[in-house]
Amino acid sequence: MSMLHAPGPADLDVLLALSNAHEREIGTFTRAAFEELVSMSFRTRMTRARDAFLVALADRAPEVAPNYHWFADRFDHFVYIDRVVVAATSRKRGLATLLYRDLIDAARRAGHGRLCCEVNSDPPNPASDAFHATFGFEEIGRAHLTDRGKTVRYLTLTLRQAQGEEKN
Repeated sequence: MSMLHAPGPADLDVLLALSNAHEREIGTFTRAAFEELVSMSFRTRMTRARDAFLVALADRAPEVAPNYHWFADRFDHFVYIDRVVVAATSRKRGLATLLYRDLIDAARRAGHGRLCCEVNSDPPNPASDAFHATFGFEEIGRAHLTDRGKTVRYLTLTLRQAQGEEKN
């Protein structure tokens, strides 16, 4: 049996609390906004212990998703990692790696050639920088999000070479 599965309705409050506990890094959600995000996701997976999860988008995103839209302005086809959260008590157990490998496999099977995400550069997030570097993500841009009081680095990982992915 896999350690990962899609969340059910009974899991959403637990995942929302875990997400909102990391407000500094990823912001907060209301229950309704979080439910909308999960419902429109390309892939949402969580651990059986409900101590880690990932939400990734592909074809659409909430209106208030500036980082997703930054990538959508540049690429026709991609999977955007909206959030990956691991409870502080469960870190250093390979859960984020497990979630990313699952997403990479799902994205490849669905024919996607690119994963995208952002990592805070101000305030800095050196652990996330190092994690993404191990997978081979490369920086392709930066932005200051005035309304959120932070600066982000935009990262991408090419899963396969595909023609016509970049917008001209």
